[in-house]
Amino acid sequence: MYRSTDMNHTPIAVTGTVLDPLLPWTGRGPRPLVSVAVGTQGEGDECAPSKTLTTPVGLSSSAGIIAGYEIVVINWLLAQGMAVVVTDYQGLGTPGLHTWLNPTAEAHAVIDAARAARHVPGTRIPANGPVGFFGYSQGGQAAAASGQLAGSYAPELHVVGTFSGDGPFDDRATFEHMDGTIASGYVGYFLNGMIADEPATRKVIERGLNTAGKAMLRATSTQCIFTTGLRFGGVPSRTWTTTGQSITQMLDSNPLTRSYLNKMRVGTAPPQAPIMVAVGDNDDVVPSGPAKAVVRQWCARGATAVLNRSPLPTLAVGTGAGHIMNLVLQESLTGPTWLRDRFNGIPVRNACV
Repeated sequence: MYRSTDMNHTPIAVTGTVLDPLLPWTGRGPRPLVSVAVGTQGEGDECAPSKTLTTPVGLSSSAGIIAGYEIVVINWLLAQGMAVVVTDYQGLGTPGLHTWLNPTAEAHAVIDAARAARHVPGTRIPANGPVGFFGYSQGGQAAAASGQLAGSYAPELHVVGTFSGDGPFDDRATFEHMDGTIASGYVGYFLNGMIADEPATRKVIERGLNTAGKAMLRATSTQCIFTTGLRFGGVPSRTWTTTGQSITQMLDSNPLTRSYLNKMRVGTAPPQAPIMVAVGDNDDVVPSGPAKAVVRQWCARGATAVLNRSPLPTLAVGTGAGHIMNLVLQESLTGPTWLRDRFNGIPVRNACV
């Protein structure tokens, strides 16, 4: 457990896992540390990565199906001799609800995990070694936000690079894109997190949801992603509102919830270290447009940013197939190699082209 801050910079406790590799680092310089931001796990405490990392597949009476699907890429990083720390994010395994797709809160948790890992006694993690951020999907958002905030939030860290894969760079656009897909019910995680962050939004949200919507909100507060997908996947969000509007339209119709949603974006400042942003136009869960626009903005402001486009085709729209295929290609293959090159001091190629 370590100290972090929420989106309002209020101190909070966050849990995480430090993985100290047995294999030596054979690359340049001291052993690097990768702060891994995992993809969406769910809202329930049983979904916390510190629990699922030891359970490839499991079943919980409260959270449903549990799967530690990030184990493969974490083991790849460890096999290269890189130390790894994995945050549970705000509210997963600690008091309060998880603030899903809140890029500022996620970044604070990811950055502070790196800070804390360097001071865990008995490890081979150097106190002042190079640091990288790595993540896909929700983790892609968290990693990108970490890259852009690290310079001001934790200037003492020697950040050498960030890999961000298929991350939601604009929550509003993401909710519109995933509405009616296998990921429809994940919006319940966001609404629960909004209420946790801004309690005044509770009345607005509860007033806007019908009976089915309120049931979805309660159910998702304890679920992991696979159970949410099975129960609420494919359901248009307009069926959960009293007006027949989508959830995004419902949030935009009130100044309080609209203001909160407006803050849920990546791209407010360019990252100081090189970043690769991987996207897929075939992704039926996370839209690629916002990330591509942010990369252009970062490049215009002098950042070293690489846009990596998935070559995979669009298949089975609405099932999350594109998002999963890109996970295999980009997170498991492209991302680790690119980050390893940054630790080895290899010049970045194809930046801002």
